[in-house]
Amino acid sequence: MPTIRLVIADAQQLVADGLRQHFAHEGHVRIVGDARTGTALLELLKTVETDIVLMDISMREMDGIDTARKLRKHHPAVKVIAHSALTEIEYVNSMLIEGARGYVVKGGTDRELLDAVDLVMDGGRYICPAARESVANGYQHTDKRMDGEYLGLTHREREIIRLIALERTNDEMATTLCVSTDTVKTHRKNLMAKLNVRSTAGLVKYALDRCWV
Repeated sequence: MPTIRLVIADAQQLVADGLRQHFAHEGHVRIVGDARTGTALLELLKTVETDIVLMDISMREMDGIDTARKLRKHHPAVKVIAHSALTEIEYVNSMLIEGARGYVVKGGTDRELLDAVDLVMDGGRYICPAARESVANGYQHTDKRMDGEYLGLTHREREIIRLIALERTNDEMATTLCVSTDTVKTHRKNLMAKLNVRSTAGLVKYALDRCWV
């Protein structure tokens, strides 16, 4: 069986070390590098050739979703498998839209992770049961469809959600961004529909999950 070159992108060194130990027992999988952030991953790929990136979503500087988008543009031959504790549909769908060929939830079995790597390397797609269930259930809080509008956020929407997570009031956000309070309220409403959440707490969780604050 040909050797599969694998890079790990995860904010936690402990996770990367554990994955190295796991794959050390698999003769056909070779870890060729690891990175703590999306930015560091892109720098690493300038010097290291890989077949697959096993990527977490929650990374600072540039999260897994944004990193997957850049990988698809600059390294189209590199396959991405999401490896995350997050199972909500907005994360699963966003990673798949950005070209991920697999989605595996952290804490799964070692066999599942290896099967995912082998299947993706062979040109297939692997979506773990928890992620498949999330997609199958669809959007419970809005009328969005899986084939509907892309979930990506604009730069201004990112600013709004980050300020919400920092507990800024509507008036404070309006002053910071040099917009009207009504504009901020409109952004809040649109964000809740776009991200399939029902409260400000949901917006805060989204920002925290992606390490934006």
